[in-house]
Amino acid sequence: MAELITLPKMSDTMTEGVIVKWTVKVGDTVKSGDVLAEVETDKATMDMEGYAKGTVLYLAPEGQAIPVDAPIAVVGAAGEAFENLLNGSAAPAAAPAAAPEVAAPAAETPAGSAPASSPAPAPVASSEERVKASPLAKKIAAEKGIALNGIQGSGEGGRIIKKDIESAQSAPAPAAVVSASPAGQESYTEVPVSQMRKTIAARLSESKFTAPHFYLTVEMNMDKAVEAREAMNQISDVKISMNDLVVKACSMALIKHPKINSSWLGDKIRINHHVHIGVAMAVDEGLLVPVVRFANQKSLSQISTEVKAYGAKAKEKKLQPSDWQGNTFTISNLGMFGIDEFTAIVNPPDACILAVGTVKDQVGVVNGEIKPVKTMKVTLSCDHRVVDGTLGAQFLKTLKEYLEEPVKLLV
Repeated sequence: MAELITLPKMSDTMTEGVIVKWTVKVGDTVKSGDVLAEVETDKATMDMEGYAKGTVLYLAPEGQAIPVDAPIAVVGAAGEAFENLLNGSAAPAAAPAAAPEVAAPAAETPAGSAPASSPAPAPVASSEERVKASPLAKKIAAEKGIALNGIQGSGEGGRIIKKDIESAQSAPAPAAVVSASPAGQESYTEVPVSQMRKTIAARLSESKFTAPHFYLTVEMNMDKAVEAREAMNQISDVKISMNDLVVKACSMALIKHPKINSSWLGDKIRINHHVHIGVAMAVDEGLLVPVVRFANQKSLSQISTEVKAYGAKAKEKKLQPSDWQGNTFTISNLGMFGIDEFTAIVNPPDACILAVGTVKDQVGVVNGEIKPVKTMKVTLSCDHRVVDGTLGAQFLKTLKEYLEEPVKLLV
């Protein structure tokens, strides 16, 4: 019997997905465990494995947002009827074969009279739509604002594929052409909202407008931390960053202040005894937060290696659900962009998130003497349902002690 395949929930927050590319076609024979498609979720683009055995009878069109659990494919015996499986299941319509593109002549209407009622002519495909390109190439081109009709395709029959878009993006820009259009002409580009951006908007809006936030900022002397990092990097196999020091210091401070390492669960507060620190990472579509598990039990070298591996996977959209689940506290660092200080929105289910600014040179007073010092500001955003001001201040005091005397991180 034909078997209906529905879109699986591939992350804890996924509500819909996009079939970026089918790796099979109608008529192919598949078995359980075969990769059927690349699916864009709210976190990453992931391979989707099938569990049915037989001949592919139906595939939903690529490039459309499809709700979780909606039908996307049918597998059964060759030639078997399957339409009854799709009836009433709100299956996405399969893309029909393209009809010949013929421009309908415009009807002449006498001046001052209303046009006769007649069916609207079929829209004529634009030059962009007539270009032969893979769905993934079209998606990337739309996100990057690249015109397809100016690209030479290297795929079968001149079809534009992903590497053609990447080559066009890296090619030098053509010389500017003086336009005859009037100065100050308005223009804009609209790009579709990715699944990741939709989820970021929904979750952070819910957090900001549901959890009552308050913010605590403290400035730290980072002279010894900078010296310690330089000394460590002379002997470490991996380069330790300032952010790695912050992750380690936070993990140890959370052990001393477990109420910061907590979650609001509506009718109860969960105080976590393990420390899983989410490290916010920017990607083209938004923000991902992979998790360093049991961070307090790991060395700085281990933390550095793990964060770098997550960074590489995030850029390649290779992060898996197990990589971003389970955080108990989150760190967002914009110091590498020269940002002095900022506030971050609490990342559920955490009760707190730490926003980290840049390490900068200033003039300060040390032991009664005016001298140059390196300082850094951090801001703790707190969910007031879980954390009070005194608890947040005590946590920052301990964190400051660890980073101003980094030798404490080693004992």
